[in-house]
Amino acid sequence: MQAIEITYILLSIVLAATGLTMVGLAMRAYLQTSRQSMLALSIGFSVLVAAAIATTFSAFLTDFENSRMLLTVNYGVSTVGYLFVIYSVTGAD
Repeated sequence: MQAIEITYILLSIVLAATGLTMVGLAMRAYLQTSRQSMLALSIGFSVLVAAAIATTFSAFLTDFENSRMLLTVNYGVSTVGYLFVIYSVTGAD
């Protein structure tokens, strides 16, 4: 395994861990306050983490072939996650 691949895996793990931390914080806030914006925020970050994890697994499963398709799907799913985050900040409550 090349150094860049190890770096990619480590960064993916850190991204997933920080994203899941945000999901946990938003869910705790939702449970304490029942604010819909916190629920939307947790959904948004869940989708973003899922996109990151799926992209990492897919990249290794396909031996980094079809990178354009992989990135396009990642960007599409990530955009949905960010739309939930934007909704949570601008208008959920």
